[in-house]
Amino acid sequence: MEAIIDYFLEHHDKLLYLIAGVSFVLELTLMGLSGPLLFFAIGCCITGVFTSLGLLTSWEIEVTSVGTLSILSAVFLWKPLKKFQGTSQVSDGSSDMIGQMVPVKNEVTVNGGSIRHSGIDWQARLDDSSSLDSLEPGMRVEICAVDGNVMIVREQS
Repeated sequence: MEAIIDYFLEHHDKLLYLIAGVSFVLELTLMGLSGPLLFFAIGCCITGVFTSLGLLTSWEIEVTSVGTLSILSAVFLWKPLKKFQGTSQVSDGSSDMIGQMVPVKNEVTVNGGSIRHSGIDWQARLDDSSSLDSLEPGMRVEICAVDGNVMIVREQS
């Protein structure tokens, strides 16, 4: 064990590669490539390369380099990597009624109302993101979500 510690004390670049590898594996397995350990691993890896090339010679400069490169990689890679994570909107497929256009039976507000779908009157309420305060009887609306037995609707776009 002492030999391993002595080896890493003499070869800082190898220690930085080890730390980068462990951080990257932890990021992939536990966090799903979502953040801080990825940027820390990039900082360690680049600092390890600089140390291997002899550009960095003291541990103080290496620690500063890891911090600086971790921050820079986060700044420059955050937005491009966020694009790979997909959209933040998840479509609700919990009911086949979602997306259907139906008529308003009784006035629908954020507090309640009713719609007519498949010959049945359904309780409904207005979606919070709607630009209208109420939906008048006879209007055609879109079912955008289902909350129990209440249809969440919005004006037809």
